[in-house]
Amino acid sequence: MAKVDKVLDHAEQHCTSLGVRLTQKRKQVLTVLLLSRKALSAYELIDVYKKEFGDTLPAMSAYRILDFLQGKDLVHKLNLTNKYVACSCIDNGHVHAVSQFLICKKCQKVSEVNINQSTILEFQKNVEDAGFRLVSSQLEMNCICESCIANEP
Repeated sequence: MAKVDKVLDHAEQHCTSLGVRLTQKRKQVLTVLLLSRKALSAYELIDVYKKEFGDTLPAMSAYRILDFLQGKDLVHKLNLTNKYVACSCIDNGHVHAVSQFLICKKCQKVSEVNINQSTILEFQKNVEDAGFRLVSSQLEMNCICESCIANEP
């Protein structure tokens, strides 16, 4: 839990530097995502929140909080699964590179890895050469994690 507290401290400092507050409920939602070993949908998050904090979190509030946290680069929304994960770089200066999300299609475990800038520039050139404009450089890949591979029959 000490690591989570450290990350929350950094998240709070980040919000303060942006002139916004990381309220108690926002901290609690971020805590749920930090402790989760997998990506969570808003409704899964609501269920875990109730178990962890003994309080109900209305769906509208959950979505508002997730939108806030996403807007401050504290969480990422995974479009392939419509789920959320805490940003992996909150406690290391919060320097955002381009993220690639490796999503296990069996257990929903997610790993965030940074992509080399030259790779993104090459992707962007390919997109432009095809007559498109890149809207988001976030990459999501369906994978199978080592644990699930080891447990296959």
